[in-house]
Amino acid sequence: MVISSLADSLVRGVETIGDSVSETFFEPVIRLGVTGLARSGKTVFITSLVANLLDRGRMTGLVAQQEGRINAAYLQPQPDDTVPRFDYESHMSDLTGPEPHWPDSTRAVSELRLSFKARPAGLLAGLQGPRTVHLDIVDYPGEWLLDLALLEKSYEDWSQETLSRIEKRTEAAEFLAQARAADPASVHDEPTAQALAAAFSTYLNKAREAGFYDCTPGRFLLPGDLAGSPVLTFAPLPISDPSRRRTLQREMERRYEAYKSKVVKPFFRDHFSRIDRQVVLVDALGAIHKGPQAVEDMRRAMADILSAFRPGRNAWLSQLLLGKRVERILFAATKADHLHHLQHPRLTAIMEALTREARDRASFAGAETAALSMASLRATTEEMRSHNGSELPCVRGTLLDSGKQAAFYPGELPDDPAHLLAPARNGADTWLGEDYGFMAFAPAHLTLRPGDGPPHIRLDRAAQFLIGDRL
Repeated sequence: MVISSLADSLVRGVETIGDSVSETFFEPVIRLGVTGLARSGKTVFITSLVANLLDRGRMTGLVAQQEGRINAAYLQPQPDDTVPRFDYESHMSDLTGPEPHWPDSTRAVSELRLSFKARPAGLLAGLQGPRTVHLDIVDYPGEWLLDLALLEKSYEDWSQETLSRIEKRTEAAEFLAQARAADPASVHDEPTAQALAAAFSTYLNKAREAGFYDCTPGRFLLPGDLAGSPVLTFAPLPISDPSRRRTLQREMERRYEAYKSKVVKPFFRDHFSRIDRQVVLVDALGAIHKGPQAVEDMRRAMADILSAFRPGRNAWLSQLLLGKRVERILFAATKADHLHHLQHPRLTAIMEALTREARDRASFAGAETAALSMASLRATTEEMRSHNGSELPCVRGTLLDSGKQAAFYPGELPDDPAHLLAPARNGADTWLGEDYGFMAFAPAHLTLRPGDGPPHIRLDRAAQFLIGDRL
């Protein structure tokens, strides 16, 4: 096994060197990872980004487009033959068809290659003709990203940490009762293991619906073809003694380690370790609506997500010797179109505060980080409504559940993000004297002019930060 591991590492090292040399001297490749937790809008982000890079009429914040240096952009087959293609055309049809609707959410890794013919900027502009720059967009569920933290935890540590964290959650009551009734030292019994795993999986799904973000292992939520397999048939147990052979504890421990080696490590090796730009999408408004506990849980999840990255600068020599690092990370609060633009600076400030710990760690390691509020696809329009003698900044759109038009005022976000983060850190159950509303809007009917992509809010600024320096 050791020889096989060394050989595999050597082969991958040679492949990395070859890729780095090719990208440096011939056609540069930007590998952009797109992730976020449930309902953060990953699929819509990628679809709108690609559409707006193909038809760049609304991308005025992308400097290469401003300067007229992008001659063409076109889709190509993705370079990884074993990775499913991101179904851009179907998702675009969902959003722009006669009956627009939101596409299905991310459930597995997928990839898309968008290539540009662009003239270089600066002194090289007059010396070189247009060059080809490839953008490989890798879409993966955020729940899988949180799994990377498991690589550094033993089964005993993970069990103790998980049981302690969920002890007071009502969603975990049924599973906790089963876990406490189980005897880890008893002889392994498969029906008992399956019942515990099923109860734990039920808890994870309930916790995600309730707004919690620490729902790992992520494949319990998105099992795919692993459903029912031993690597998804384990659960945390209250452990006090070392495990013994043929016991329930030993089998749970074995399956936990198999999950790390058979599921988590291949994801890191084949996909995540090759990313050099990253956007993390966050449904901050949804968390605020759910309450202080959801906000605090999101803040911790952002720190955990950043701990999975290897941030730093991707100098050519460091790529050869150390492998790729994530050199730019964008934390984006999505669904900014659910607020009037007057409140967008406050949402951005909240996003910056939520991700402060994560961004500081990345900056210290040499990566560039940014936070902004955006909407990948604008589904609302803005208007002012009179109410009790004052004007309220509202948004109007088509309600997702009823299909009716409605104007909506979600409440006023605080000027100081600490007014949200302090109660969240202190364990408050509700916002004191405030009620932040949230409505789900359907995508609007679109009529796009030639050369224009779908309407958005600050998608061009996101693209400039993530890829603008390489175009």
